[in-house]
Amino acid sequence: MSQAASSPGVLRRFFAGDVWHSFTHSPTAMAAAAIALGCIISATFANVLAPHHPFDLATLELADSRLPPAWLSEGRATYLLGTDDQGRDILSALMYGARISLLVGFASVIVSMLVGVALGLLSGYVGGKTDGFIMRVCDVMLSFPAILVALLIDGIGRALFPQSHDALAYAVLILAISLTGWVPYARTVRGSAMVERQKEYVQAARVIGVAPLRIMRRHVLPNVMGPVMVLATLQVASAIVIEATLSFLGVGVPPTSPSLGTLIRVGNDFLFSGEWWITMFPGAMLVLIALSVNLLGDWLRDALNPGSR
Repeated sequence: MSQAASSPGVLRRFFAGDVWHSFTHSPTAMAAAAIALGCIISATFANVLAPHHPFDLATLELADSRLPPAWLSEGRATYLLGTDDQGRDILSALMYGARISLLVGFASVIVSMLVGVALGLLSGYVGGKTDGFIMRVCDVMLSFPAILVALLIDGIGRALFPQSHDALAYAVLILAISLTGWVPYARTVRGSAMVERQKEYVQAARVIGVAPLRIMRRHVLPNVMGPVMVLATLQVASAIVIEATLSFLGVGVPPTSPSLGTLIRVGNDFLFSGEWWITMFPGAMLVLIALSVNLLGDWLRDALNPGSR
């Protein structure tokens, strides 16, 4: 009963707080949020909103391949953004492709955040040799670009599971991005935890015998989550771009369910043959998602740190 009663109070405090006030007074943040929300909704409900199912082979018509957008002379109203070389509707393919890109992006950020925050808390609170070891691991991981890590993991996966590569494609992408993506979280949380552990409330908890793990979880963690949320927002855009890059290189989801990066790679073969829409629209969709998320991250950073405005 008390939890149910506290929910409206939490919402009231949020809508009366500085973050919501900053959001409602920032046209850029509201526009970016509207674009990001529109992309997420269209991707999540692609099976309902998409005018066609672009990856159902029974519905494809090769006679409709390479049709231009509807506003050009040879375009058709049924294919608003045109079709690709297999007769797939570009607009529908964008919705389904964005779903995969967003899924990989959000999943990799969640994994990176969980690993990075845990190791950063441990490093910053415990210090000593533990801190030195974790930071040296961070230095090593920073020397391996995500693309090279993905190629290595993909090669190992193909060798160990030659018949199940398509099924493991999502895991390969998420693991490749997360293996290097956790480092910024660890370094950010470590710095904040080193400051928080010297404060009086942490010292008081130590004096009364509170377990270190409980102190880290109940006292230190809530006070270091502000920078983590900003970093996570910015990393979503970065993860989506990395996923598109890997899929463009062929280290990604199978062609039967392509992401935005795969659609760009397919369309790149027709860029100089006149069918510019096959690659331009997936590229524009990728830029739109990454730009809107980055703008939201910039706003959130300023909103949580009024001194930087």
